[in-house]
Amino acid sequence: MLGISYEGATAVIATVGAGLRSFEVDGVPYVETFGADEKPPMSAGAVLVPWPNRTAGASWVLDGVVQQLEVTEPARGNAIHGLVRRRPWSVLEHTGSLVSLQTLIEPQAGWPAALRVTVSYALDDNGLTVTHGVKNVGDLATPFGVGTHPYPRAGNAATDECTLTLAATTVLPLDTERMVPSGPAVPVEGTEFDFREGRELAGVALDTPFGGCEPARDGLVHHSLVAETGGVEVWADPAFRWVQVYTPDSYPNRGRAVAIEPMTCPPDALNSGVDLIWVAPGETWGARWGIKPLS
Repeated sequence: MLGISYEGATAVIATVGAGLRSFEVDGVPYVETFGADEKPPMSAGAVLVPWPNRTAGASWVLDGVVQQLEVTEPARGNAIHGLVRRRPWSVLEHTGSLVSLQTLIEPQAGWPAALRVTVSYALDDNGLTVTHGVKNVGDLATPFGVGTHPYPRAGNAATDECTLTLAATTVLPLDTERMVPSGPAVPVEGTEFDFREGRELAGVALDTPFGGCEPARDGLVHHSLVAETGGVEVWADPAFRWVQVYTPDSYPNRGRAVAIEPMTCPPDALNSGVDLIWVAPGETWGARWGIKPLS
């Protein structure tokens, strides 16, 4: 585990998976955490590359060739959450308020391309900023997606006391047996999935991909979780056009929690092609998101 700090803010990042284990300001938690010796429960804090969420049937096609990934969600027959969340990452830089890590995705069954993946966590006056980078270090052009799996919390407030606001304008219907898309995204307007003006989370159950996340005037996408005692914002660059929201009832030592997961593409994008990012050999890509306490 690697710790960083800035004035009253602290964060801890795991070297296996490079995921976010904790983020606090003045002792108040702004993400759900887990023990230093525990595996991240429910993928908490995970970095999801080269695809977020699920690839249906653990299979996709590149340049006319079927790619068969390992089935990592056996109950549904899918490949879930990419290839790097259980890998050791090496440290590129570690200062008082910043840590940067990298790992290499080598060509393997189901993934024929070589990618160098980096992530940096930095604390400053605005909270925590997370910067992702991907470089094609092989000789094959490839598509990919990036996601992350934080469980933000509005300080010590109970989840059901919070109001969730999302910048999303569409929702993606799912086959609930396999949890993969059953059709194209549809507008949220007039549906139970419209969180643009904020909705209380009491009684709301979600494991839902939202899209069409529109930037505000500052050029960033903003989602928030707010209670009477304060709140937390998850912001992102416009590259993160999608967000998965998940409300498990049994987060360890917490009970009901909420994940707000910025994603560059929807579930099963390797098959649908929706919002995939392509990198040619030698090409790089990068984007940011972050977590900011709200008073």
